[in-house]
Amino acid sequence: MNSETNDTVQCTIEEQKSSEFNVAGPRPLYGVFFFTGQGQLRVDFAEYGLDGPTVLFTTPWQVFQIDTKTDFAVRALWFHADYYCIEAHKKEVACNGLLFNNIYSQPFIRLDQSALNELHSLLDKLQQELAFQDSYSQAVARTYLQLILALSSKAKIASAIEADLSEKAVFPTILKFKALLEKHFKEERTPAFYAAQLGMTPNTFSKKCKLQFQKPPSFLIQERVILEAKKLIHLSLKSMKEIAAELNFDDEHYFSRYFKKHTGISPTAFRESVGIAQIAYTSI
Repeated sequence: MNSETNDTVQCTIEEQKSSEFNVAGPRPLYGVFFFTGQGQLRVDFAEYGLDGPTVLFTTPWQVFQIDTKTDFAVRALWFHADYYCIEAHKKEVACNGLLFNNIYSQPFIRLDQSALNELHSLLDKLQQELAFQDSYSQAVARTYLQLILALSSKAKIASAIEADLSEKAVFPTILKFKALLEKHFKEERTPAFYAAQLGMTPNTFSKKCKLQFQKPPSFLIQERVILEAKKLIHLSLKSMKEIAAELNFDDEHYFSRYFKKHTGISPTAFRESVGIAQIAYTSI
């Protein structure tokens, strides 16, 4: 599947109330959400507290929910991977693995109100360009989208530096888990392996992991495997059988069950809805 989807449905901006936010469910699109409010945010297996100006970033078919006592306005920016490929623009924006597809950090940034207002202004300009279907307007719209992502990446990097400093002071050993997981996730999918590598009991490892990442190690392992699976499905021309073998599943049927259990959609349906990125064809 290549980029033949109509541009008019590939990038949209919606205005919602937080009470309406959870109704539609996950979509085969990247999402960026702008709001100011208080409540609880659940994304996949993790829960976070919300307080003040926030921008949230989600990936295709990601499950998320906002729970609030007081309703507030949410502006939702949705875009298809064909409309703006974050992998192809990684040098310009660097949002892949930072704003999106980062299993180790919170999927949102907190801003002051002036910074959020600046993003809202860019969002207004993007919305104006999306109203026109000519190629010039669509090119300008993509530029505004890129600018929104670039400014968000800049803000996330600044907050990540502060978080890293505090993390290293609290749990220097548990941070080594990230490097171990990146090295071994294809072969080792049990928390006991990583606990042994870090010289911890499984119970101690699990407790520290939850405190550090807001997730137990089993969830992080699952997320890392699924993240790689999504990458291979979207950014390569490999068959499901080849992807299953690369990720060390016994067969493609077991891989399909594992993927659907943790995403709610089969790998074949995921590829059909998200498509194969153009960058995959250029690497042939």
